[in-house]
Formats: sequence, C-alpha cells, structure tokens
Amino acid sequence: MSVSSATTSVGRSQGPAGRGRRRPLTFDRVSFFVVCLGVPLLIFLVFVISPFVQAVYYSLTDWNGFSNSMNFVGFSNYVKLFQDDTFVIATRNSIILGLIVPAVTIVLALILATMVTIGGSGTGAVRGLRNSNLYRVISFFPYTVPGIVIGIIWAQIYDPSRGILNALLTSVGLHTFDNYPWLGDSRTAMGASIFAIVWGLVGFYTVLFVAAIRGVDPDLFEAARIDGAGRFRTAISIIVPLVRDNVQTAWIYLGIAALDSFVYMAALNPGGGPQNSTLVMSQDLFTTAFTKGQFGYATSMGVMLAVVTLVFAALVFTVNFATGGRDKGGRR
Repeated sequence: MSVSSATTSVGRSQGPAGRGRRRPLTFDRVSFFVVCLGVPLLIFLVFVISPFVQAVYYSLTDWNGFSNSMNFVGFSNYVKLFQDDTFVIATRNSIILGLIVPAVTIVLALILATMVTIGGSGTGAVRGLRNSNLYRVISFFPYTVPGIVIGIIWAQIYDPSRGILNALLTSVGLHTFDNYPWLGDSRTAMGASIFAIVWGLVGFYTVLFVAAIRGVDPDLFEAARIDGAGRFRTAISIIVPLVRDNVQTAWIYLGIAALDSFVYMAALNPGGGPQNSTLVMSQDLFTTAFTKGQFGYATSMGVMLAVVTLVFAALVFTVNFATGGRDKGGRR
C-alpha cells in the first residue's frame, strides 16, 4: 500500500470521528452565547416570567395592596370569580370583543388592501384604485391617534345632545335619533364601542396587508386576469391564501387588544355602560384593585385574563393549522 493511499484510508476512518468531536469552547463562542442568548433569557425571566409568577402567588392571597401582611387563601379567589355576576358579565363582554373586533377589522382591512393593490382598472397592468396612496394614508391616520384620545373623540360624537352623529341623522329626517344615547342604551352601547375600536385599528392592518400583497408575484394576478377571474375571485383564491400568515398574526394581536380594550372602554363608558353592557375584564380588575382595595382578588382576575388570552392564541393557531395553514411536514 502506498503512502498516499494509506493516508487517504486513515483520513476516511478518522473523518466521521473527527466530525463528531465537539468544537472547543473559545472566548468568541462563549461571549456569543452569553450576549445573544443568556442576556435576552435573563431579561425575559426577570421582566416576564417573574412578575407572572408573583401575580399567581398574590392571586392566592387576600392582599389589599397597601400592607406588608397577607394571608394565603388558596383558590378561594378563583371560586369567588365564578360566583361574581359582574365578573362573569365582564368576561362575556371581553370574549364578544375578542371574537367580533378581529373578524370585522381583518375583513375591512383586506377589502381596503385589495382595493389599494388590485382594485384599479380591469385593463392594462394590475394596479390599485386611482390615488390609492392617498386612501392608504387616510386609513392609517386613526392608528396614529392614542386609544384614549379615540375613545374621547367618539364619546363626544355619540353625545346625545351635542354629538355630531345625532345631528347628522336628524338633519336627514331621522328624528328618532334626536338625543339618542348611543352609549347609554344597552342595546347599542357595545356596537357603538366596537365601531370606535375598529375605526382606530383598521388602518394599521390595511397597511400591513398592503405590504403583504405587494410581496405576491404580480404574474399570479396577471394570470388570474387572463383566466377571467374578477377582483373578488382573485382576492379569495390568491390574496387570502398567500397572506394567510399575516392574517394569523393580525388575528392574534387584534384578539389580545380586544380582550383588553381597557383604554377604549374607560374613555367611552368609564362605569361599564348601562347594565354593565360594555364592562370588560380589565375594567373590573382596575375597579376591584384601586377602588375596593382587593388586590389579591383583582390579581386573580388578571391571571384569568392571561389564561383567556393564551387560550385565544392557541385556538387561532389550531384553527389555522386545521384549515391547511401548514402541511404536516411543516412546509408551506
């Protein structure tokens, strides 16, 4: 056997073993893991996990928020929650918001995004409506306004005696709405609140979907037009499937915002509305903690709100997967 062949055979025999050896821990590798993995993990544990664990502990006590002493009461606060009619109503209202607000906002945002991107002339290149950039800016503007300001604005619009809405409706002959209390009637308070919340959020998600649609291959739209597909069919068959991940993300963020809705509801109906028709879990939590001084009980409400939010996110992922969002192999 020649020297070269022997060297080659030895190299082959040692190759797998050499590849199986661990790379030495150098200063660069250790510093990379510490800075890029250790520090973020530490921040996450200190500022996310630790407060949540503390909240769970406080929810098992009768702490009033202002004393050093607290008595461990176990799960009695959680038992009390399900016997509290006000909290049950607040939970129901939060769930209604979590179902309706994301659905309405996403549908409107997809419609506006489709009009901006492919809603233009049926001849020539596929393009959006004329002056579509102006529509995009106008629709995005409400999102730049803080939620508390949006709530105050719409509270003034809905004002029975001085509101613009009633003035406009009565000016066109609908005198039934003269001095009509939109936020003071349990039949319309929740609907009026939902409209204000959607108005404030739809612009951002329109821009999000516009960016997603811009990333779709334009040849697909051209091919659909050649095949005779209209704008509605193009939106349903091409846009919605290809921006599915964006829709899922939007649904989760909108659901989280809707399940909270404290800022909007505190401005529109600070007291929870007629018959608590607009009271949400975060409002009940705030009142219980800072008005009644029952911080332990209020913390249990916060834990329940966190659980509802996690369940909502899990349902969105489950529905997306079950309806074909990702195949079994994890590929698109």
